[in-house]
Order: sequence, then C-alpha cells, then structure tokens
Amino acid sequence: MTQSKARLQRYLDDKLETCRSEDVDRRLDELSTLEAALGTEQVATEIEVLSALANETRYTLVRVLVAAGEELCVCELNAVVDVTESGLSHALSQLVDAGLVDGRKDGRWKKYCATNRAITVVTVLEGSVSDE
Repeated sequence: MTQSKARLQRYLDDKLETCRSEDVDRRLDELSTLEAALGTEQVATEIEVLSALANETRYTLVRVLVAAGEELCVCELNAVVDVTESGLSHALSQLVDAGLVDGRKDGRWKKYCATNRAITVVTVLEGSVSDE
C-alpha cells in the first residue's frame, strides 16, 4: 500500500466510521489510479523546475532570457542581476540542471538561452497573473 493510500485509509478508519466499506474501497482505488498516473519521475522533474524558479535571481534570469528571445552572454546577464560572478554561475548551473536554460561556449564567452520549458512556464505564469 502506498503512503498516501495508507494515510487515507487511516483517516477513513479514524474519522469516517459511518462510511460504507464499498465507498471506502472505491475511493482507495480511485486514489491509487490517480497516484499511478502522476508518476514519481514526473513529480521529481516538476519539483526541480519549481525549486529552480523559487529564487529571485534565478527567476529573473529566466524571465530575461525568455524576453530576450535569443542567446545572451554571461556579461549581459551579470548586468541584470546583482550577484557575484560565482553566484551567477551557480544560478545558471541550477537553471541548466532544471532544463530551463541551455548554455554553450563561444570562444572565451559563455552564452545562455531559454529552453522551450522555460518559455512555457513563463507564459503560463504570465497568463495566470493577467487572469486575476
């Protein structure tokens, strides 16, 4: 039995003693189906993306790269955020790991651009804020 299914079962046992057992069994089956459809790998990826965006510097970098619509050099990104070079490098590394930013070396320069994932996330966020 999965953790959430076990938690639901405990809740039902403790709080809903008047429920008919077929209702409880049906709800547990529905929960198992939903949990299986979610997929732990997908959840882990989504958490990594959301964690990467849960920092002002990293979120600002993603927004700038999406708005630019083209590659930007590290020196251009450094002018946008008020962090040290190592802080910028660390932030960009986390964004690359989360699949939000791609980077490439161009001679002595390192250039970054937003991925389709970043564009989608920013578009959705912009849409949800404008709907309010």
